[in-house]
Amino acid sequence: MRDDSFHVFDTTLRDGAQREGINLRVSDKLAIAKLLDDFGVAFIEGGWPGANPKDTEFFQRARQELTLKHARLTAFGATRRAGVRAADDPQVAALRDSGAPVVTLVAKSDSRHVERALRTTPDENLAMIADTVEYLREHRQRVFVDCEHFFDGYHHDPEHALDVVRAAAGAGADVVVLCDTNGGMLPTDITRVVAEVAEATGARLGIHAQDDTGCAVANTLAAVDAGATHVQCTANGYGERVGNANLFSVVGALALKQERDVLPEGCLEEMTRVAHAIADLVNLAPDTHQPYVGVSAFAHKAGLHASAIKVDPDLYQHTEPELVGNRMRMLVSDMAGRASVELKAQELGLDLSDDRAASGRVVERVKELELSGYSFEAADASLELLMLEEMGRPVRYFETESWRVITERRPSSGAGLPDGADESLTEATVKLSVKGERIIATAEGNGPVNALDRALRNSMENVFTALAGLELTDYKVRILEGTSGTNAITRILITFSDGVGEWTTVGAGPNVVDASWVALEQAVTYGLLRQGYPQV
Repeated sequence: MRDDSFHVFDTTLRDGAQREGINLRVSDKLAIAKLLDDFGVAFIEGGWPGANPKDTEFFQRARQELTLKHARLTAFGATRRAGVRAADDPQVAALRDSGAPVVTLVAKSDSRHVERALRTTPDENLAMIADTVEYLREHRQRVFVDCEHFFDGYHHDPEHALDVVRAAAGAGADVVVLCDTNGGMLPTDITRVVAEVAEATGARLGIHAQDDTGCAVANTLAAVDAGATHVQCTANGYGERVGNANLFSVVGALALKQERDVLPEGCLEEMTRVAHAIADLVNLAPDTHQPYVGVSAFAHKAGLHASAIKVDPDLYQHTEPELVGNRMRMLVSDMAGRASVELKAQELGLDLSDDRAASGRVVERVKELELSGYSFEAADASLELLMLEEMGRPVRYFETESWRVITERRPSSGAGLPDGADESLTEATVKLSVKGERIIATAEGNGPVNALDRALRNSMENVFTALAGLELTDYKVRILEGTSGTNAITRILITFSDGVGEWTTVGAGPNVVDASWVALEQAVTYGLLRQGYPQV
């Protein structure tokens, strides 16, 4: 059992799930709980048993399916209703019977909410809190109390807000959590109020911060500085409206900046993996610029930065990315110099450090190509092929003689289309030279790019059997500003996978099909290079 003097409390499965666009199945919640346990949080708030069937099922299944190494499962619910004994309240019974060793109760701490929402008196509100805490403690459950709207309530009626804290602590609540429910506080407000409440009540305090002012992480850290020993957060900052305090930013700051022992040994480096895995489970793209865990968190682009990083990475990084399971990345663009190119080559497994002429050629090629619409920041595969070429090791598996795409629009044959509708058929033909043999292949697809992709791979599958296992997994189009009138440049990013890893290539040209062909050629070439095929 870890030292109980400081708590990292996660509420992704309840508060985080209130974010617009998130809808978790019970199986999703169980999977996320396992990931959070891998990260080493002390408490995982699973939801509100009895309030909805999904959360009730989660706690039922958790008893059999969840084996937690570090965390304790927590059930969320409200204090008893006004005028009803805790022992007679069905919602309190659901908390008691949830099987969770810990219960987090939400209580009103703003007297305006007590009178207008609960429609009861301040004295009855205090009794509701004390009765419910005492009842659950009698049933051997640990209790935390979330004081909803605490900071607004403290500003309006400090005496009742303090009485709520005293009632909860006096009844046996282990932690009384001060909640910035509307997310409107600033760090200076948090520091002052938490210090005043700690001095006035002597209770053990926690903090729950919403991010409506963009200060949730800062407010959480301010509360800790003022004496709070329990922080409530959500993975990736998910939550209602603009979200909650980001679990990973808070833990990163506490562990790396304040050197607090907040996670079990070996868990901090799981941060990036867990953050991205949870993003996948909630079906949201990971934030590329998120502190600590974003793919751009330790990405460097400016040539001046690269020159310094080549001497010592710490000169332009606030911490070592490996500590949180991330890695440093060098971005090569028209802002790059030799240092950027040499560091990027090293990242890709190439060595340009002793070949200044080659690194200089790479710099010039990149700048020239970016002027014509290319961008290599997200296309490492294209950049690696370019570097190999300038190092005198060009990668060639085939030579393109020509390609052609024909799109025909004709009346529908009636298969699944409404009467009178037209349908499109796209056919692509490619002519290649492979190992001295001229090959012509034709394929149909649901558009020009799909047809070209099929024709290109079909033409060589008898020679390079691994092509059958490649899959185009992502395709992005960007129309760049034209040089005159309506003229424009199209940039294409294509991502392929071989089931083991992914790689991205870039193409640019006067239209979508031209640019796509460039990216397709490079993607297939790089895929064959990954498979270790000897060049022809």
